[in-house]
Amino acid sequence: MNTNITNFVKIAWFGKHFGEEPVLIGKKGAGTIFFTGCNLRCVYCQNYQISQQNIGQKYSIQELVSIMLGLQKDGALNIDLVTPTIWANQIKLAIIKARKQGLSIPIIWNSNAYESKEMIEALNGLIDIYLPDFKYGDDNLAFKYSGVKDYVQKARESIKEMFQQVSNLKLSQKGIARKGIIVRHLVLPNNVENSFKVLEYIKEIDKDIYINLMSQYEPVYKAQDFPEINRSLEQEEFGKVFDYLSKLEFENGWVQEMPNHTLFLPDFIKENPFRK
Repeated sequence: MNTNITNFVKIAWFGKHFGEEPVLIGKKGAGTIFFTGCNLRCVYCQNYQISQQNIGQKYSIQELVSIMLGLQKDGALNIDLVTPTIWANQIKLAIIKARKQGLSIPIIWNSNAYESKEMIEALNGLIDIYLPDFKYGDDNLAFKYSGVKDYVQKARESIKEMFQQVSNLKLSQKGIARKGIIVRHLVLPNNVENSFKVLEYIKEIDKDIYINLMSQYEPVYKAQDFPEINRSLEQEEFGKVFDYLSKLEFENGWVQEMPNHTLFLPDFIKENPFRK
């Protein structure tokens, strides 16, 4: 686990959210909590106001417990912890307390996969569904666009540990995820080979793993400083990655149709006039 031992977390938004994969939201929505801050510095971050400009409020661990229980009471299908990594210690304590106080719905760890294997091991038994975004198969790109030098090894090790804990996705009779892993990947403009590498690494873990191949990239935040990604994704690029996905014989998951630039964010972020 990380060494952050403060007795609070910082949260930008929480509520019922309908922007996740269909098996996570059903008709009732996910009980989503957007945590403030991030251990990456992605130049194209779609919700950079939360991750890098640190908007949000402090909540005690007991208040986080109350938020989780409140979302369950409101009918949320799960507790969806978004960008939780830097608050892992506090969240772990909150989950333990919330379970003792009656929290029974699945808990989702919705992260960027830049996490140590040891940190994920410490979550064993507490997390029902892992939802990592495997961003890079190339460390040079990870450093260029997200400011870290060892992304690939960490992501591969952490996702492998996630899979070992929860295995492939398990659904209820109503088609709602109860346990397992979904690996997301956002295709970047002019970086098809990066996506190929990511898919290859995922297949090394398990070819039956559920994947969400995403086309929703938009040139927001600091993308204008990087000409090669300062545009939307093209159909031809996404098509090449989809063809490679098929070549590798993945069969489970979702592929976003194009054009699709939907940002899976709460309204207060979507409507922020300073997003771009």
